[in-house]
Amino acid sequence: MRMYRKAIPVVVAAALSAATMASPAAAAVTIKVESISSQTVWEAGAQFTCPPNQVLTGRSHYGDEGKPTTYYCSRILVNGEQAEVHTGGWSSPQRENRSSYTAPVDQVVVGRWHTGDENGMTQYLSAALYWQGRQVRLTDPLWTGEYKESSHIWQASAGKVMVGRSHSGDENGRTKYQYATVSFDG
Repeated sequence: MRMYRKAIPVVVAAALSAATMASPAAAAVTIKVESISSQTVWEAGAQFTCPPNQVLTGRSHYGDEGKPTTYYCSRILVNGEQAEVHTGGWSSPQRENRSSYTAPVDQVVVGRWHTGDENGMTQYLSAALYWQGRQVRLTDPLWTGEYKESSHIWQASAGKVMVGRSHSGDENGRTKYQYATVSFDG
């Protein structure tokens, strides 16, 4: 009976030791979302894509479809190294005045293509992120509150990127953004 009682603490100690050794490796990865560029384009008829190896982290728009939209792009650094952005394809077109888009799991938005007014079509371009040949994760997606489309600026907070957008109505309608945290399971 004594040997049995002594064996339990040894097993528990070994498990705790293994868990402790795994933690420093995960803690060693640092992620930084660094704002790099912005570009202003006409809202109606514009196809916008972030520059290579950059992702969308913000958007602003003032006025109707005849006015410009500004897109804000950032690069992702993992342990100080640039993550690679592997662009996929454009989403199916949907009518802007009742549109809602969410990128596939673990993908970020890197572009938008809109034609016409609120009855025109909108499409989104998504991409996956890779660092050292392994995919970067996008976790804890959340939606913002509503913004008036014709008078707003939105930028993701630190460590977050744009993974979706929804809009209803015309330029006085409401726009929301979905954002997620960039993470890496090392």
